[in-house]
Amino acid sequence: MRSTHAARALAAAALATAVTIPLTQATAADRSYVSQEVAQHTAPSQVSAADFDDATYYADAFGKTGQPLRAALHDIISTDATRLSYSQVWDALKVTDRDPADPDSVILLYTGISRSADNHGGSVGQWNREHVWPQSHGGFGTAPGPGTDLHHLRPSDVQVNSDRGNKDFDEGGTEVPRAPGNYTDSDSWEPRDEVKGDIARMAFYMAIRWEGGDGFADLEVNNTTGNGSVPYLGRLSTLLEWHEQDPPDAAEIARNDVIFEDFQHNRNPFVDHPEWVADIW
Repeated sequence: MRSTHAARALAAAALATAVTIPLTQATAADRSYVSQEVAQHTAPSQVSAADFDDATYYADAFGKTGQPLRAALHDIISTDATRLSYSQVWDALKVTDRDPADPDSVILLYTGISRSADNHGGSVGQWNREHVWPQSHGGFGTAPGPGTDLHHLRPSDVQVNSDRGNKDFDEGGTEVPRAPGNYTDSDSWEPRDEVKGDIARMAFYMAIRWEGGDGFADLEVNNTTGNGSVPYLGRLSTLLEWHEQDPPDAAEIARNDVIFEDFQHNRNPFVDHPEWVADIW
């Protein structure tokens, strides 16, 4: 078991370093691709490691594997979790994905660029709310529930979000002109390397959190692309590889903390305990 307290100390230190960079010293390029290793998902540094007790929160999960672990994690992350409205998500993302080099901006998921937090909507040049698990994969809409779950919602450039559409995740395709480092073909999307593991862990979280008992579809990861409107998201084998290749970094850990502390009061267990992915899948 990794030391979650040590990881959170690293997160706090990394974010503290990031936010002390004077904006006057940052070039346009620096501001666009600020701290790719730390700020790609970014969260504010007010969350203390003392606010979360790993041993207590996950007490019912330790020592289990397979379906018993899955069931225990579902109960843990579903109990007393707060559901946001879709309009509340706008303001929440301004906090969870804040650019530490510019607190008035957010970092966009697929491009890594920084954009004004208030410049959101549906027009070219704005950012909107990307559902990493597409709404159409289960038809859950935007009522409070999976469609408003911050653990898979991220700021994205409007046009890039449209380019991704509801495609499953896999490797290959043609590089996306508006988002260098991302690739796509007719039925899949490959994100940039810096967020591959993050996307895998978001998908794994959604499959555990939304099991069909809340009036929504039972979401599940599978080993297929082109899933369309069924409540599945693939490709599992690729997501597992991405999870291993891109482990949780300081910013992803900090984002998990702030969602827990300030918004939903639940966590993504695969950020806290990456080893549990192999114990379930």
